[in-house]
Amino acid sequence: MKKKILVVDDEINICLLLENFLSQDYDVITINNGNDALDWLEGNLPDLIISDIQMSKMDGYGFLSHVRKRGYTRHTPFIMLSARAESKERIKCYQLGAQDYLTKPFNPQELEEVVKKNLYPIHFALAW
Repeated sequence: MKKKILVVDDEINICLLLENFLSQDYDVITINNGNDALDWLEGNLPDLIISDIQMSKMDGYGFLSHVRKRGYTRHTPFIMLSARAESKERIKCYQLGAQDYLTKPFNPQELEEVVKKNLYPIHFALAW
C-alpha cells in the first residue's frame, strides 16, 4: 500500500507539479486551501503533509497550527513549501511544528529526499 501525501497549495500548477513528481511512489491528494484541507482531515489521515505558506482563506501558518492542535494529526510529518527564502520564515515554520521547509522553485531530487526522510526516518530505515 502506498503512503498517502496531502498537498495543500492554492496554485494549481504547483499541485500538478507535486502530483507529477510524487504520484509514482505515493498516493497524492491535492487540495487548494487550508480550510478544505482541514475538512478533508476530518475523515482522512495522511502519512505526510506538504503545504504552501501564502494561500487564500487560510495561510500555511494557520493550517499548520490547526494540524498540530488536532490529536490525530499532531505528529504527522509536515513540509512547508514557499517562495520565501528568508531565515525568519523558516524559523517560524519550525517553531509551529514543521519538520522541513523547501523553497520554490524546488529541486525535484531534493523534494524526493525530503519526502523520504520524513516518511522513512533513519531509525526506521532498513538500508543505509
